[in-house]
Amino acid sequence: MAEHHFHLKANWPGGRNSEGYIEAGNLKTKISIPPEMDGPGIGTNPDEMLLGAAATCYIITLAAMIERAKLPLNEMSLESEGIVDVTKGVFTYKKIIHRPSVSLQSQATAEEREKLKQLVEKAEKSCMISRAIQGNVELELDARLS
Repeated sequence: MAEHHFHLKANWPGGRNSEGYIEAGNLKTKISIPPEMDGPGIGTNPDEMLLGAAATCYIITLAAMIERAKLPLNEMSLESEGIVDVTKGVFTYKKIIHRPSVSLQSQATAEEREKLKQLVEKAEKSCMISRAIQGNVELELDARLS
């Protein structure tokens, strides 16, 4: 069994509406509470970072699966949306919706197109981040395949 360790350093100098800084490998950015939650909106925030982790994990997992299946990929992109519910002052990360757009090259067979459909769904269930948040954050897939 291999274990990979990732480290993050955070600096937060003040109260709720301060701005801080995080550094983790290539990720170096300011952080604060987003304006939607009455914060200063400087840099990024935990809501964007969770969405970013889920989205990048999904698209990288999907790319690896497509490559292993030797599908004739033309292009791939992804838009993802995170929904945070605030009820009685309690913030809950409710849902993440992934909207991948994937096209195969024109010579792709019907069998390859069907395999792509399966992989788009499988990647969402196989992604490490999706598995980590499963049961806590609803995950939805709205794929556009061609």
